[in-house]
Parts: sequence; structure tokens; C-alpha cells
Amino acid sequence: MSETNMSQAVQKTGAIQRLALPAQDEDVAALRRALIAKLTYAVGKDPLVAREHDWFVAAALTVRDRSVDRWMTSTRATYTEKRKRVYYLSLEFLIGRMLFDSLNNLQLLEPMRAALAELGVDLDRLREIEPDAALGNGGLGRLAACFMDSMATLGVAAYGYGIRYHHGLFRQVIKDGWQHEYPESWLANGNPWEFERPDVSYMIGFGGTVRQEEMADGTTRHVWEPAETVEAIAYDMPMVGWRGKHVNTLRLWSARAPDPLRLDAFNRGDHIGALAARARANAISQVLYPSEDTPAGQELRLRQEYFFSAASLHDLLHRHLYQHGDLRSLPEHNSIQLNDTHPAIAIAELMRILIDDNGFDWDEAWKTTVGTFSYTNHTLMPEALEKWPVHLMERLLPRHMQIIYLINLLHLDGLRAAGKDDPALLASVSLIDEDNGRRVAMGQLAFLGSHRVNGVSALHTDLMRVTVFRNMHSLYPDRITNVTNGITFRRWLNDANPALTQLLADTIGPHVLDDPDALSGIAAFADDAAVQERFAALRRENKVRLSNRIMETMHIRLDPDAIFDVQIKRIHEYKRQLLNILETVALYESMRAEPTKTWAPRVKVFAGKAAASYHRAKLIIKLINDVARVINNDPTMRGMLKVVFMPDYNVSRAEMIIPAADVSEQISTAGMEASGTGNMKMALNGALTIGTLDGANIEIKERVGDDHIEIFGLTAAEAEARRADGIDARDTIAKSPLLKHALEAIASGLFSHADPDRFKDLVNVLRHHDHFLVTADFDSYAAAQRRVAARWGDKKAWWKSAVLNTAGMAWFSSDRSIRDYCDRVWDVKLPPAMR
Repeated sequence: MSETNMSQAVQKTGAIQRLALPAQDEDVAALRRALIAKLTYAVGKDPLVAREHDWFVAAALTVRDRSVDRWMTSTRATYTEKRKRVYYLSLEFLIGRMLFDSLNNLQLLEPMRAALAELGVDLDRLREIEPDAALGNGGLGRLAACFMDSMATLGVAAYGYGIRYHHGLFRQVIKDGWQHEYPESWLANGNPWEFERPDVSYMIGFGGTVRQEEMADGTTRHVWEPAETVEAIAYDMPMVGWRGKHVNTLRLWSARAPDPLRLDAFNRGDHIGALAARARANAISQVLYPSEDTPAGQELRLRQEYFFSAASLHDLLHRHLYQHGDLRSLPEHNSIQLNDTHPAIAIAELMRILIDDNGFDWDEAWKTTVGTFSYTNHTLMPEALEKWPVHLMERLLPRHMQIIYLINLLHLDGLRAAGKDDPALLASVSLIDEDNGRRVAMGQLAFLGSHRVNGVSALHTDLMRVTVFRNMHSLYPDRITNVTNGITFRRWLNDANPALTQLLADTIGPHVLDDPDALSGIAAFADDAAVQERFAALRRENKVRLSNRIMETMHIRLDPDAIFDVQIKRIHEYKRQLLNILETVALYESMRAEPTKTWAPRVKVFAGKAAASYHRAKLIIKLINDVARVINNDPTMRGMLKVVFMPDYNVSRAEMIIPAADVSEQISTAGMEASGTGNMKMALNGALTIGTLDGANIEIKERVGDDHIEIFGLTAAEAEARRADGIDARDTIAKSPLLKHALEAIASGLFSHADPDRFKDLVNVLRHHDHFLVTADFDSYAAAQRRVAARWGDKKAWWKSAVLNTAGMAWFSSDRSIRDYCDRVWDVKLPPAMR
């Protein structure tokens, strides 16, 4: 059936009521025709029987088509203008849903809404149909996604490289308060945004032996003969910048066995064994962060990291040789950014390719490698900097281990020759950690093999220089620089909070949509009663929307006029969800003790995943849920205090929660959070931050002003000194009646009648081994919470702070971060219009 006849049939049946179309509305008409064509010829469905998912795929393909033309134009321009490329290697890209993001960036949101409405389809329903891409876990992956958006918006010629995980991290289900993990199923119905590239594949080796060949000129060449090979297949997704002016590529690798079936074994009746190689290869791209509790889990993690790093290097080197012909010019035309230590093995891989495959001498290869790579550090905790057992590296990547040994030997010999021969210094900067078994320190390799190493907030960068990389910094004092993280306002303001976006555009002008710096202009209206009233109204609408979702999915009724106090992030002891729920217990006890006192109504919203093997973090989730069960069902509270743990936190849930947040909990132990970006997202939407002087909280404080943020607790230096004095907290607890009673309530089984000893481990850790200083900061935190409650009673002051928080976030755009990377790290010149 032709497209015209199909449309006529639809109209005749009345199944889809098409509205009268203004003749001048060509965008809507063109989209409507494209939607019908995609539904018919790509999805293979008659509009009369199409389901919502069919319409979603048709809409996604229609939008993708409009990205492709711009994608091709951007790629051609990069080649013809010989622009320097940036390659962003990251194990995570937490891109979330793509439909609304792409429509907004292409300026097609309202035309698409109108076109679908004429076909009887609700665009907002399609938004709910789309699954979140399960390509990341938390801040690391979301930062990578924001950076991909900003690089496209600023016209930086960039590729993102990662893994196409079939099942992501895990889908979190809460049963009886406990976290349970199930596979993500985001690819169950395919991914309409991607293009499979079977012609772009590389063979990646593992194991085997290394032999030497004597060359005619008397030199020796090393030849790695892998025992196993895995095929890396490329899948591409276009990453559209603001207003569609530039489109970059996110290339994700999927692992396959070169021979998916051993037919001889299958025909012998060994049907399972015949598929063993296929299962072993496929495991590489199945899940993000497989547990390292077993040797097999450790090996799989290393296989994943080498697999995607090697495939990405082969791909970008192929592109460079095609255009420029000589690998010696690699640093001039390319910059490779390592997002954390996960892709650090790429340094050894590039050295192998240059020396073994292309005949570079060692010094020339090292100069090229260091000139090409840069490394972003995301943690100050030494245990979080990856270290791989030497015996595993020698077995899995034997040639790379030889290269790492030689890098280390030349590095240490150079220090000795310069008179720096103190054994303690040499041990601290060695690539081989001899403590607790010999291990390869990937953070040291990333530092040594990069020309720039950056922290992600001012405090984090300063602490890098005096903690995890103190001695490396003393040897290379010009290598570390700072680039404070940022967030894309397109996703976290325009998409997530269109009502606030409209308020900003109406108040300070539509240019705020194109210039993040213009956001600061709303500060002039902080005392404007009409602006405050409108801000309060749209916040309440967002809270009603969130409350309705929680009622539908969790059957908990919330008061949208209460303070929505939000902590949404990965569950970890240093992020201190435990401090938050302890103070909630203390507040509950106080409210029960003084029922006639006037209390500010409060809703505590938690969300986040605990690593599957992180048992204490999972126990904290259970505690939150047990506390919620008791408080939410206590009639004496009269709804004045509610606690909610929203399961399966992801980007889409964040887009719903963040615009509804009144208070943003950023309460990590000072000196442990590298930056944080949730703090920026909630402040951008006008939430008041309650936080420690940690990560980017410090820079937020500088920009919103001391009167519009609630800071509490020890500083990083004070926290370090406190630990040096000991972390037994019994004296601290004894001096705080509020804390003492809260701990006793938990330890007594008040929230766990069926198992009174359930939380004994958590309480004992706080009493005797409080490494994260929850007890030390408790009274200061509780006092800050009371100040928040008092401020809530002064609506004019509250909404002034909300406006000034939004205004103060102008500097925290990821566009600014990318400009900083271009200037300080990559040596990339932006297109003239973007400078």
C-alpha cells in the first residue's frame, strides 16, 4: 500500500484523527509523512494496528534520519579542514533516553509532538516507552555523556569509545527492603539509534607467547602470538549538538567469537562445548563492572578494558593513517583522553603497535605516546586506583607486561641517574606495587604515559598533588592541571525542567538557551515577587508529578507542600547515606517526643545502586527501607515525615526527581568526593545544597554565596587530622544525645523487629571504626538541617536562594569544561563561531 493510500485508509477508519494542518506548517507535515513511512517500511506495521513501541521506533528512526545528514556534513568538514580529533575513551556512557534529547537539540520537539498528535499518538507516552541505555552506572558515565553533548555543541571533532553492554550494570529490584540484582534488558527490542558496522571490526588478542625475530639490520623485533582472539564489532550512534550544528560519533564495541560454533564438536554431540568460545567472547560485552570477587571476575574486567582500548586504538590509528599517512604526526592531529584508569592499558598497547608493528624506536614511540594521551583522575582513594596482579597481566597480556616492565625500568633508572635514588621514593612512583603481592599500578601508568593529568574540581586537583600523586607531582610539577566538571544544560534544564527553562527565557531572554553564561542574568530578579511566585509554582508542579509517580509505583502518599530533601547517588559509605538516615531517625525520635511542636514537613528521597558485592552498602539500603516502613506507617507522624527509596535509579528517574528537589544532599566525607555533578544538577534547578566542603561544593559555594548554601562538617584537612587521632567514636557519641539515641533506636531493633541484630554491624562500625567520620559530623549536620527547616518558613528568603542557586550555576556548564580541556589539555582550536 502506498503512503498516500495508507493515510487515506487511516482517515476513513477514524482510528487516527488527523487535525487540520496549516499550509505553512511544512515541518509538521514532513514529519507526519516520515513517521508513516518509517512505521510502514522500516517497522513493517500498519498504522491501524501499530503499538506504542512501534510508534516509538518510527519516531526514533525519523529523528535519526535528520541527524544523519548533519552527521555526514560534520564528518566531511573534519576531514576537509584537517581538524584535530579528540578521542574520549570511557568504560561508561550514561546517555539515558535519546528521543527527547535529540528532538530538543534538533529543535523538533514541538513539530514532532504536533505530527504525532495528528496521528493520534502522544509523544509523552513514547518517552516513557524508551528504555534507558544501560551503558553506565553513575557520575563517571553521566559526565562522559555530558561531554559528548558539549563537544558536539562546540563543534569539537570527537569520537566517544566504549563497550556496547547487553545488560548494563544491573536492574535494581527492592524486595522486603533488600536490593536484588537482575540483568538490564534495554536491547531486548533493539536500539533504533544505532548503526551496526560489520565492516568495522578488529581482532583483539589475549594470552599466548612472545617470540623474538632477528632483523636484517641487527635489531630485534618482538612478535606477540595470541592464544585467543576476539572480534570487536563497531556500533555507532550519532551524538547531536545544540541546534544540530554539529554531530559526533559514539562508537561502542561488541565482542564476538571469530568462530561462533565449533561444528566438529557440535556434530560429535557436544552441543554445549561447541559454543564455549562464543560464550567466552560474548561475556566481554555482557555486563558493566562484573564482580571481581573471583579470579575469573578479575580476568573478565581486565579483558573488557583491554578489548575496548585496543579496538579503539586500532580504529583511530586506521583513520589517522588514511588521512595523514604517518603515525609520527599522531599527537599533532589527535588527542586521546582516558576517562579514569579503565583504559590506561591503551598506553602499553600504543607502544606495542608503534614498536612491534610500525618499527618505531623506543624513544620515538614513547614521545608519540605521551604526546597523544591525557588522563582524568576521578578518585583520591588509593584502593580505587586499579592495580592488576602481575601474574594475571603476564598470562593475559604478555607483550604488554614486557613493555610495562621496560617503561618502569627506564623511568626508575632515569630517576637514579638524576640523583633521586631514595628507595621509598622509587617504590612510591614505580609502576609495580610490591606490597600485598606484585601488582601493576594503572594510575601510575596513566600518569606517566600522559602529557596532562587533570583533576575534576579545584579541591580534588589540589589534593591529588599532595596525596595519591604526591611524588609523581614532585617529579613532573607541570603535568597536573584542573578542569572542574560540568553538566549539559540541554539535558538537565531544557529537557528535565521545561517550565523553569521557559521562566528563564521569558525573564532574561531566549539567548539563555544558547549561552550558558547568560544564566547568571536571573540573579537580578532574585527579589522579584513575580519571579519567586512563578518559581515556587513550577517547583510544586514538579513535586506533584514526582508524588504521583511514587504513589503509582510504590503506593506512598506524599505532601507536595513538604520539603523534598533528596540524596540520589551511588550507595557508598563515603557518600554517607548513613549520615542522612541517622539524622532522619533522630528527627523522627524528636518529632515523636514533641508532637505539639511546629515541625517543617519533610519528604526524604533516596535513590541509588550498591555494587552487587558491596554488602555494607546493601545493608544501608535495607536500613533506609526499614526506617521508611516504620515512619511511613506511624499515624502519630500525620504525614509530616516520609521516607522513600526509589528503586533502579537511572537518568530518566533523575530527570523526574531533580526538578522536584528542594534540598540537595551533598554530604560526602570531606576530601573523598572528587567533584560530583548531582550537586550541580540540583542547584541548576534551584535546590538548596546542604553539604560538606568537598568536591565541587566549594566552587558552588563561591558562586551562589555563603547565605544560599548550607555548609557543615569537617574540612578535608580536619578530617585527615581527625583520623590521625583515631577513629573510635565512642566518646563522640557519648557527647551527642541526639546521635546516641538514634544509634540506640537502630541497635535495639526498633526498625527491624523480626531481626533485632540486623544492623549491629553498621552500629558497631560507627562506634569503633568510623573511617568516614559519620559521627564526627553528625551534630553539625543536624544543626544544618534545623537551619534548612527554619529557612523553609521564610518563603521569600527560600525562593531568593533558589533563584540565586540557578543563577550561580552558569559557570558549571559542561561547555565551559570542554573549552577548558581544549585550552589546557587537548590543544584543540574551536571553530571560529564557538571561540
